[in-house]
Amino acid sequence: MTKIISILNQKGGCGKTTIALNLAHSLDISGYKVLVVDSDPQGSARDWNALNEGSILPVIGLDRDSLASDVKAVKNGYDIIIIDGAPSIEKMLIASVKVSDIIIIPVQPSPYDIWATADLVDLIKARQEVMDGKPFASFLVSRAIKNTKLSSEVAEVLKQYELPVLEAYTTQKVVYPTSASEGQTVFSVASNDATVEIDSIKNELIKVLNEFKNKN
Repeated sequence: MTKIISILNQKGGCGKTTIALNLAHSLDISGYKVLVVDSDPQGSARDWNALNEGSILPVIGLDRDSLASDVKAVKNGYDIIIIDGAPSIEKMLIASVKVSDIIIIPVQPSPYDIWATADLVDLIKARQEVMDGKPFASFLVSRAIKNTKLSSEVAEVLKQYELPVLEAYTTQKVVYPTSASEGQTVFSVASNDATVEIDSIKNELIKVLNEFKNKN
């Protein structure tokens, strides 16, 4: 059964598209058949796909309020669908939450970025209340500065939302934007630490997916 992972945050600049595309490529390398859905009208994932002429991953654009039904119509034949979420479009966020099995909320290690997710967290919790705790949702620290620790203030802010935080995270690395600008991912270039970061995220999510299988 196809599983849907959405990368969501109303705030721009938190690394949604970077995480979505690199995670999708990591899953593809691991043998999963993956489709990327670009739900952002700006179409960054589609622009990236055009640069490599669709040679890395299949990417389609579904940026209307009918996202939930549109995704269901195209999911056959795929193991996993990764939705690259649209910022600041409430109807699209609602549709993404509705259709997702897993929601990842990338946040930069700043209280201000975390506070900006309040409305999204409320949407997710409202959905979980009527769907027996589903979808699974978790924060993902994005673009952390290497060799620094999350401040206790940020940790306390995260606790207020009562959502888990993935152990894996991404750091600020030049390879992320440079590979994207060439229509590639971090897995397309020479060996680098960024692949370890993305693979760690993938491995955590695979554990969650396996839990789904065991329950069904």
